[in-house]
Amino acid sequence: MRIMKKPSILLIYTGGTIGMRSDANGTLVPFDFNAMYEEIPSIKRLNVDIDVLTMTPIDSSNVTPRRWVELAEIIRDNYRRFDGFVVLHGTDTMSYTASALSFMLENLAKPVILTGSQIPMGILRTDGRENLITALEIAGAVRDGRPVVPEVALYFQNRLFRGNRTTKQSAEELSAFSSYNYPALAEVGVNIAYNHAAIAHPVDDGGELRIATSLSEGVVVIKLFPGIGEGILRAILSVDGLKGVVLETYGSGNAPTSEWFVAALREAIARGIVVMNVTQCAGGSVSMGLYETGMRLQSLGVISGHDMTTEAAVTKLMYLLGGERPDAERRRLLLEPVKGEFTPDDVA
Repeated sequence: MRIMKKPSILLIYTGGTIGMRSDANGTLVPFDFNAMYEEIPSIKRLNVDIDVLTMTPIDSSNVTPRRWVELAEIIRDNYRRFDGFVVLHGTDTMSYTASALSFMLENLAKPVILTGSQIPMGILRTDGRENLITALEIAGAVRDGRPVVPEVALYFQNRLFRGNRTTKQSAEELSAFSSYNYPALAEVGVNIAYNHAAIAHPVDDGGELRIATSLSEGVVVIKLFPGIGEGILRAILSVDGLKGVVLETYGSGNAPTSEWFVAALREAIARGIVVMNVTQCAGGSVSMGLYETGMRLQSLGVISGHDMTTEAAVTKLMYLLGGERPDAERRRLLLEPVKGEFTPDDVA
């Protein structure tokens, strides 16, 4: 009888709440994931082989593009050895990291599952234990000899989401993340119910993994609000090194029609700054052809972000504005979904 090889998973710990436990005095100290079989014996029942790699732990509020490059390099350097990857990450910026990795890991054909917790692993009623176990199971899941989820995804509190469709929606609830504009890739109850139609698959799953290591830091988010001043807006748009702006507009993509506002954007775009329009609303999409104000932005050359999250818009601009790309290629990739990060109007 042929014995099937267990899927091999690399568990990468980057920091965050999930990596803390209580010592004998009740003080929170780092959790040793190399000893997780002793700490969480039930993991032994998973049909996967697990290796652990610990990066220098940091609070996720200190994450930078350099950290994303280091993480992408770890995945690239270990890509042939492992069937899947689980990244343990702090929750505050997990959606940014998941979005960034979705763009940076080009031609990905294996699962990269991010997870974390709201309660430290060492606390009795932690949510981290279940999140970790299920993320490992999903990372090792195979169907017809192929990974079930060969994309960057985020697992939290019984739901698996496409990473670049997520946002942290609660600082206190255990269901901390939502994907307002794209369905869950899996719902976890007694069984893991995969939504196979929603899961992306690589065009060439036999190709080499490539990673993007040049990310532009010349990107800023501007959230519109009643009373935003001309001087403030112009000051932001004139910052040295600025390359891209994520403009959080009202509703379906509306913005002021004041001449100074329109002129400030027109001048910035004329200088080569890319301006992308996303909605401030938790759910829904920018539709720049719906109202006069949105149509005016469109005429200036503002790019529609459709139903993208701010996290995805920021990291997509960092990805596309970094490195050397012909302007025509960059423009094309700005206008189309690269990694399923938005829903095109023709299928919305």
